[in-house]
Amino acid sequence: MTRGSCLLLAVALSAAIPAAALAQDEDQEGCKDSRLLTRLPGCVIRYCRAVDFDAADLTINLSKDPRTKHVEGKLESVTYFCKAKTALQVRRNTEQALRAAGYTIDFSGYDVPIHYVTGHNGGQWLAVEASEQTGDSDYKMIGVLEQEMAQEMTADASAWAAEIDKSGHVAVYGVEFDTGKATLKPESEKVLAELQKLLTTQPDWKLKIEGHTDSTGTKAGNQTLSQQRAGSVVAWLVKNGVAASRLTPAGLGDTKPIADNSTPEGRARNRRVELVKQ
Repeated sequence: MTRGSCLLLAVALSAAIPAAALAQDEDQEGCKDSRLLTRLPGCVIRYCRAVDFDAADLTINLSKDPRTKHVEGKLESVTYFCKAKTALQVRRNTEQALRAAGYTIDFSGYDVPIHYVTGHNGGQWLAVEASEQTGDSDYKMIGVLEQEMAQEMTADASAWAAEIDKSGHVAVYGVEFDTGKATLKPESEKVLAELQKLLTTQPDWKLKIEGHTDSTGTKAGNQTLSQQRAGSVVAWLVKNGVAASRLTPAGLGDTKPIADNSTPEGRARNRRVELVKQ
């Protein structure tokens, strides 16, 4: 999204609003309007949240499946309470603001008692859900900038060795690949170097290098991709001095999840390399 479109969207709901109408005195402490969408006059912030990575299911249909679009990435949400504003008023204002900023409207509709608007501009998604009672309304703005989670879970050779001695296998995180491919990313080098160190300090060990995926995609495709990725890890180790006879690549696809695939955190745990002592 361009800076100009952000500014256009930010002012669309607040044009010609007196400064007093935007007073922040009653807002939840620490909360402020999103840069993506300003508030309607007469509304105060009741809740806000901003995180580097999470997921949201945004409404894109009310009459057939799928009803929601699952989006993962940088998330922010702001919930407002509005005096003397209707939910339809919130919905129509949101539609106009999104269009003016270059968004595609993916859905706009009503299902008692909630009005929905969902749109996107490139990888930036924005949704508003509004409801009303006794002449007042509440609405929630959800913004998600699509992106993959930065993998932060890693370990080292000594920790892996201790776990393998204990259970015969260990899950390894931090081996990263290009999306949908078996090409190792440069940021994987540190973890692979620790794996090389493990095999150097345990010269008698032979390991099966297992590739595991989450449930996204087809089972056949996941199995093939996991086999190729396990092969890429073995190839890196052989290139860096480990005897090929000590290593066996194996792709298990999504057949052995260790966490819930319905959550982004669970899928991140399932995408892993496992070392199994042979």
